[in-house]
Amino acid sequence: MGGVGPAMLWPVVGEVALAVAGVVLIGAVLDSALRTFVLPRGARTPLTRWVFVSLRALFDLLARPARSYERRDRVMALYAPIGLLSLVGVWVVMVITGFTFIFRAVSVESWTRAFELSGSSFLTLGFVSPPNDPGDYMIVFAEAAVGLGVLALLISYLPTIYSAFSRREVLVAKLSVRAGEPPSGVEILIRAQTMQRFNLLDEFWTEWQTWFAELEETHTSLGMLSFFRSPQPDRSWVTAAGSVLDAAALYNSVLAVPWSPNAGACVRGGFLAMRTIADYFGLPYDPDPASTDPISIARDEFDAACRSFEEARLPMKDDRDQAWRDFQGWRVNYDAVLLALAGLTMAPYAPWSSDRSLARRAGLIKRLASRRPRTRRSLSDPTAPPA
Repeated sequence: MGGVGPAMLWPVVGEVALAVAGVVLIGAVLDSALRTFVLPRGARTPLTRWVFVSLRALFDLLARPARSYERRDRVMALYAPIGLLSLVGVWVVMVITGFTFIFRAVSVESWTRAFELSGSSFLTLGFVSPPNDPGDYMIVFAEAAVGLGVLALLISYLPTIYSAFSRREVLVAKLSVRAGEPPSGVEILIRAQTMQRFNLLDEFWTEWQTWFAELEETHTSLGMLSFFRSPQPDRSWVTAAGSVLDAAALYNSVLAVPWSPNAGACVRGGFLAMRTIADYFGLPYDPDPASTDPISIARDEFDAACRSFEEARLPMKDDRDQAWRDFQGWRVNYDAVLLALAGLTMAPYAPWSSDRSLARRAGLIKRLASRRPRTRRSLSDPTAPPA
């Protein structure tokens, strides 16, 4: 008996390779769908990331020629919805291609026939019948199940996505009354004094602490939510978060009022949430900054804010230098991630967040990311009052 020659072995190897390639493609889709929609935690997948990063490069090219932010905003408003639909489209193409490989490797004699059978099975159209073999029918049923599952995921999770988006935007819209448009932490405190609502700020800090907790959960388990833009072009969840964090930091560092644990808890909850989102997108920051580390706010900007407080007849601490050091110690906890998220989402103009220059932001983030974690205490726990 003669051995099995290479001429007989190569077709078998080719069929096995096709089947393995098909299984890999289908597995990648199932992994992406599971981690993107079903897994209740932040988990990045190469396929999902590739789709959104590639599409972002295209949208950056489309938005760059725009001469006004409003035009760029109209372009970028389509980025997240189109990215979501493009991801599903890539899934469909990969599943049909994967099962085409499997059909071609198992029993179908031509590529055209394998593609027709795969498309008919995925879309559950049934206009192409498989060969009369039980194994072929099992593959057809498996592809139909995958197709129904992928489309069902999109249909079932769209309400979840828009529900989370709506809850986020309600508080962002309400902030315009307290913080103006664009939002400003300085304006929050001045308007609280002007509107005689200073005694309600503790409720305000608590409300936003809850908002930050939900933001962390929704914007990591459903990462595309970060790119869904507000209905109004001059609003953004990033600039809203920055203004609230600045207001809470200024309240406990500058104003001669009783120290507020709720304001401190709001800052801590806020910067932890934003750091978690930054981790999801791989943005660099120093996880344990020193209170003396550089921030993007200059001392003259801080002094101008203090003068605005004096004009509004807000009670001020006497030691302005110590107030600056205290504010710097609070702001350093969220400064780098705030600016990085503002750049990532192409946030609209707002003081002390998206108005920082790209060069300054890049240099700052590079300096902060290069520092080694420290074990000494800075203001890493702002829920405790200063000594």
